[in-house]
Amino acid sequence: MIRTNLSTRPFYNERMVYLWLGALAVVVAAATAFNVSRVLRYSRSDTQLATQASHDESRAVDLRRQAAQLRASVDPRQVDFAAADARQANDLIDRRTFSWTELFNRFETTLPDDVRIASVRPRLDHDRGILLNISVLARTIDDIDTFIRNLEATGAFANVRPVEEHTDEAGLLMSSLEVVYLPAAGKPVVRRGVSR
Repeated sequence: MIRTNLSTRPFYNERMVYLWLGALAVVVAAATAFNVSRVLRYSRSDTQLATQASHDESRAVDLRRQAAQLRASVDPRQVDFAAADARQANDLIDRRTFSWTELFNRFETTLPDDVRIASVRPRLDHDRGILLNISVLARTIDDIDTFIRNLEATGAFANVRPVEEHTDEAGLLMSSLEVVYLPAAGKPVVRRGVSR
């Protein structure tokens, strides 16, 4: 076996080591450049956001001051007048949405044969809505009870209660009913072919 080096200069793989070191230096340089660009970018962004936040805070202080001035300049009597006008407008809208035709169609579907309606008086109640005072004539109390059950079964009438009952000179029972009317609760069903 030959133990001597026949080459004039021994080969130690120096190029491979330099190649790896060069590649590592390029990666480190790229990572450093990336990090420096991110730091600069975030620094600029942070400065812009701090400036914007300062501007927004000063604007908020200014708007709060203006709101306080406006609140101080509002006359409570004018607010009360505007609220009263709004209530009156809402009442007018509520009256306009009241349909007599729909109401009488509902009565037609619920009225027993031996009961007659003498009068209907609607009024608006701010707490309960549309209240009806219905005067009915019937032969017996059972007929009026049937009418009340029929009204409540539609879902359009609630809290039906007799207010006053007496007998007239013809011997008919006259009852005054107070009813909360909910026109939006269900649609009336018109019965056909019923004779009264």
